[in-house]
Amino acid sequence: MLYVILVYDIDETRVAKVLKICRKYLTWVQRSVFEGEITEGNLELLLNELRKTVRDKDNIIIYRTPTKKNFKVEVIGESMKDDFIL
Repeated sequence: MLYVILVYDIDETRVAKVLKICRKYLTWVQRSVFEGEITEGNLELLLNELRKTVRDKDNIIIYRTPTKKNFKVEVIGESMKDDFIL
């Protein structure tokens, strides 16, 4: 299992589609941010779906680490609430 953080800057015409794809594999933590544990196989499935959807002006960055164990997260301000769901 890998721990990944995925951030995106997508044209508004494709945001809903990218959001739907990412939610199948990761946890939505902030407007354009997902995180979670994922297998190499599922990561490849996610990447393949995203590659079919994004265009030249879109941008997706994925940070990978072998485990969340040594990864520290610090939140400043209010976390995204569960009721913020599209």
